[in-house]
Amino acid sequence: MNGTFFCTKCGAPNSAQAQFCNRCGTALSPVPAAAPSSVPAAASAPARSAPYAPPPSAIGLRYGGFWIRVVAAIIDAIIVRTLAWPIGLMFGLGGLAGTLGGFPHGAMGLHLLGSGVVIVVIIFGSWLYEAFMLSSPYQATLGKMIFGMKVTDLSGNRISFGRATGRHFAKWLSSMILFIGFIMVGFTERKQGLHDMLAGTLVRIG
Repeated sequence: MNGTFFCTKCGAPNSAQAQFCNRCGTALSPVPAAAPSSVPAAASAPARSAPYAPPPSAIGLRYGGFWIRVVAAIIDAIIVRTLAWPIGLMFGLGGLAGTLGGFPHGAMGLHLLGSGVVIVVIIFGSWLYEAFMLSSPYQATLGKMIFGMKVTDLSGNRISFGRATGRHFAKWLSSMILFIGFIMVGFTERKQGLHDMLAGTLVRIG
């Protein structure tokens, strides 16, 4: 081994082969240089946390806005009323009795009966139509399906019939407060109306 070592007692320089200091005679015990570490320098540096990346399912996620949902609701209302009207006719001419030359004998009763049946059918038909469609594999009514929308829970899963029922009747509350519950769709971060918040649902596109 080549090199010079210094005596730890007197500090005199000595050759690497020397066993005793040439000045004070102290025994020398040279310590070989430490071998360079094989660990890369980058590995010894403190680890830096990776920047947050949203899960793939959250990238490009879109929600159904106010106006597109209004149009979808109009389409659904037309579908339900189209199905309900023939039933009303079967039970008493529905609203047509008043257009057939006034109200002849018995026509008033038929008119009221038919109109009442139509109202009942629309109320229950709207509930069953929406609850069954939202809890089905389609996860949407026909109006929403036209625009590629689906109703899910907050985790993106299909909702149950019971939750779909709760969401449907929560819309009545959204209506009773001057439709503010529906208007909230245009101002909330995830386009949730009051009925969506109460039922824990989202209306997603795609």
